[in-house]
Amino acid sequence: MQLGIDFGTTHTVAALVDRGNFPVVPFGDVDVLPTLVAAHDDGRLVFGHDAAAVAREPGWSLLRSMKRLLHGAGPRTEVALGPYRFLLSDLVARFLTHTRERLLVQLGAPADELLQVAISVPANASSAQRMITVDAFREAGFDVVRLLNEPSAAACEYAHRFARTVSSKREHVLVYDLGGGTFDASVLRLDDQGGEVVGSAGVSRLGGDDFDDAILALALERLDLREAALGALNRDLRTLLLDECRLQKEAVNPSTRKLVLDLSALANHADGMSDESRKSALGAVALPADDVYDACSALVEQSLSAMNEALRDAHDGAGVELDELAGIYVVGGASSFPPVYRTLREQFGATRVRRSPHPFGSCAIGLAIHLADGQTRVVAEKLTRHFGVFRETAGGSSIACDVLLAKDTPLPIAGEAPIEVKRRYRAAHNVGHFRFFECARLRAGRPEGNLALWDELRFPFDASLRDVADLSQVAVERTQSGPEVEEVIRYSAAGEVEVELRVLADGYSRTSRIAARGTI
Repeated sequence: MQLGIDFGTTHTVAALVDRGNFPVVPFGDVDVLPTLVAAHDDGRLVFGHDAAAVAREPGWSLLRSMKRLLHGAGPRTEVALGPYRFLLSDLVARFLTHTRERLLVQLGAPADELLQVAISVPANASSAQRMITVDAFREAGFDVVRLLNEPSAAACEYAHRFARTVSSKREHVLVYDLGGGTFDASVLRLDDQGGEVVGSAGVSRLGGDDFDDAILALALERLDLREAALGALNRDLRTLLLDECRLQKEAVNPSTRKLVLDLSALANHADGMSDESRKSALGAVALPADDVYDACSALVEQSLSAMNEALRDAHDGAGVELDELAGIYVVGGASSFPPVYRTLREQFGATRVRRSPHPFGSCAIGLAIHLADGQTRVVAEKLTRHFGVFRETAGGSSIACDVLLAKDTPLPIAGEAPIEVKRRYRAAHNVGHFRFFECARLRAGRPEGNLALWDELRFPFDASLRDVADLSQVAVERTQSGPEVEEVIRYSAAGEVEVELRVLADGYSRTSRIAARGTI
């Protein structure tokens, strides 16, 4: 089976490739799985709907928006959840394992069914976020064949749904992607794969979560809650209040005149309020919709600034004018908030701005479309993409990428020797774990365009592991006394890649051929 899966800040959505159709796969009675983890004081972990169900029960602690935490994370980043600390990467992998189990049940598939997936990350995702996301999906049992930027996935849906708007004069689309935790504005030139990013800008901490914060701040202000009491709100109480703000925000429609929030959980903090506010806090707090929209207006303006930056920077600074756009495509769950769409239509014109009919599912649907429509890889006279490998840096606290062969590198012709790239370094782990990729664009040393994933390789730097049949079962550990290693990458005229790894001290070596995991 093939699926597109959008691992989102607030919700996770999956869309199935089904004979030319791309239905969203429901999780029970709803189309989304809450991206939640809850931990009990006794160490139990539950995920998704199960985590949402226990969020208000004593003894449970809830982790929201874990995708947002990935932006600045490294392989060893930990998060506190109740009395425990967990590796963030492990929590993501365990949540995705739960996701896979729920999908198999819903699809009526056996536990060993191969689920081949395309996944996505924000356009401004760091190399670490990309690698951790791919590793977590693979650890959860998915066969990951392609990693796209979220706006590129949305462009696939746009090209599928609004192909008639694209012409030789208007071949660009600007994707406005406002999710639960991040905002991406990307300008894409549409092609037969959906689109190639030619300009992007983003805000790593701007999304529905921030609207929730603004609504809660407005409510507390109306309750005349003093700073001392505000500071006393513990994380669990604040989470409950933010959940209430989110629920009421998501229920808003263009005709809504006021938001009614149940903030009775604040009753225990009434000492920080005036007498009048103390009574109000025990029940509902009504906020005029216009006041809520005003409180969120600065966040919307922040997203518009990023949009304009993406347009200015497109095509390496040449820019794209508004009249060159086939459309502005509005996606992401938080884009359903009325002031967002209204402001965009006012500034850019009602005919130019289009909203996905499935704002929560647009990315997943686009990923599924990409899997169905992906083109066969063609080898040209020059490399059309950068070829590289992810690696750890800063003692394992972060991830970088090394470009081994740059885009536009001339390829050998038939009969000539392959291009050869050699590197020597001292191994820093007992097992080398190599994750190869191709990408169309680099910015500040990190992949920015769509990412095509290649086979992974593992190599036993520790001589005692050379007879181990499956190195993926060996825990990777850092070492201060690893051997000196030579790595040789050979890229042939036919586009075949061979990787040779050799321990220089004793000559032990392994040679493997690797291939792209998905189409390019």
